[in-house]
Amino acid sequence: MFRPISLALILSGSLCAQFSIVPKSKPPAPATYVTPADLEAELKSAPDQNAHLIDRPVRVIEAGEGGSHQVGVAVVKRTAADQDALIHDRIDEIYYILEGGGTLVTGGKLVDEKHTDASPTIGPGWRGSSIQGGQERRVNKGDIVFITAGTPHMFTKLDGPIRYLVYRVDFADVLALK
Repeated sequence: MFRPISLALILSGSLCAQFSIVPKSKPPAPATYVTPADLEAELKSAPDQNAHLIDRPVRVIEAGEGGSHQVGVAVVKRTAADQDALIHDRIDEIYYILEGGGTLVTGGKLVDEKHTDASPTIGPGWRGSSIQGGQERRVNKGDIVFITAGTPHMFTKLDGPIRYLVYRVDFADVLALK
């Protein structure tokens, strides 16, 4: 036979066990800083300085509770419009235009699509010769563009060289930590 006080103790012990604060599997990472010098050094470390596209990951860190995903920042320099349109299967991207401008097409449907294997900077996805029915937008210094996984995108025109940061959100552990 339970006494009221015994039942209260059992219930409170059970609730404490269910709702106790359990330490995370690992403490959160300290803040990570990236300086303009880090960005420039990464661009200068590209093997082919004359390439029409240089896309260099600067930092990729674990994020979220227990390292549930990764976030990274890359610096990109383009001197010509894209030859292909892309879709990333697992990576969301945010562009922040540092200098230059051009025409970015997003959405629509890839033309002549072909599946691509995982790349160290963007993971697996699709490549096509162009985009049909996408939205054409002019981007300039200071603009921010969100491109979610599964969205076709490509620069079709540039005013000259363009430089931008790409923040990549990776829930599939595609990106290598750096």
